Amino acid sequence: MVLDVELDRAGEEVRVFVEHDPDETLKCPECGSESPGYDTRSRRWRHLDTCQYRTILIAEVPRVECAEHGVKQICVPWAEPGSSFTALYESLVIDWLKEASTAAVARCLGLTWDEVDGIMQRAVMRGLARRKEQGTRAPARIGVDETSFARGHRYITVVSDTETSEVLYTADGHDAEALEGYYESLNESELAGIEVVSMDMWKPFINATLKHVPDAEEKICYDKFHVAQHLGDAVDRVRRKEHRELRRRGDERLTKTKYMWLKHPTNISDEVWYGRFADLRRSVLKTARAWGLKELAMKLWDYKTRAWARKAWRRWLSHALRSRLEPIRKVARTIRDHLEGILNAIVHDATNAKAESINAKIQRIKRRACGYRNTDRFRAAIAFHLSGLDLYPCKLTHTDS
Repeated sequence: MVLDVELDRAGEEVRVFVEHDPDETLKCPECGSESPGYDTRSRRWRHLDTCQYRTILIAEVPRVECAEHGVKQICVPWAEPGSSFTALYESLVIDWLKEASTAAVARCLGLTWDEVDGIMQRAVMRGLARRKEQGTRAPARIGVDETSFARGHRYITVVSDTETSEVLYTADGHDAEALEGYYESLNESELAGIEVVSMDMWKPFINATLKHVPDAEEKICYDKFHVAQHLGDAVDRVRRKEHRELRRRGDERLTKTKYMWLKHPTNISDEVWYGRFADLRRSVLKTARAWGLKELAMKLWDYKTRAWARKAWRRWLSHALRSRLEPIRKVARTIRDHLEGILNAIVHDATNAKAESINAKIQRIKRRACGYRNTDRFRAAIAFHLSGLDLYPCKLTHTDS
């Protein structure tokens, strides 16, 4: 109950003094059993502002001596254990964190960076604990990708639900061990229930999936986006080499055409550019042949049955391997070695597009924060923004109705 309210105009602060009703019994916060009082400790909590004044709750919080758990401080109805903010104030900060960086929220609310980060960390731990308590089953279709953490080839592994676009798991690095941590968190029935694992052709991820997921050979799907990326890079390498050869002879046909070959023709809006590109792709240039093979490969994803898709891909591989365009031949050999995973993606209609979208959102989170010093805080930020967690304190107010 409220004992007193004190207004400090000079300090622009309202202090609300609260005391425990002496007629109420004290209970152990661990087991809930009635326990005798031991002593009290003075605590302060930041609450929502009253007009332009900061509001501080001050209370002498009793400690009890439990026969089983020893001396414990009782829980207060307006704040989570260990927090120096009321639940309503933490909820306000969480709302702000969804819109701005930790530094910006700290600056606008007059808090320290560590205080705001502490609220985020508690929110994530609370959300992950609730997810675990709910016993939510692992999704049937997952996407596996890596995203850069900092310069120097530092990565984190991200596992997401490809149907809900929620991040399920993150781990340092992008080796087999990083992904195995996710699989090891699942039970046998959850592992057996996985139907699709969409990924790029990264061997450590493949090995981890083959090791843990039953019948993984039929479930690993190589994403169309990554195949297109490999082929696009191959076309660009052919263009660069041919461009150098043509320039030696005074032929500038391929000058400033890089993005013509990388874009889809329907995305070229400039009529002059489109006319020029139409002439180039109908030419006998090596780049035009490489581009044609890339575009033909992209059409093969329209097949619906494994048998017809396999037949079409083998025909394409035959043309690509005999093309005498080494970058294209190199990608063709990679596709040949991973053909079953591509066929799985076609049959299951699997794509890693949502995982790529999540990757883009992760990079925006990193840019908004101007980078992170360690992976723990980076992963916490990813979970906060992209895991669909219930972040808010359960004790919103002691008069909640």
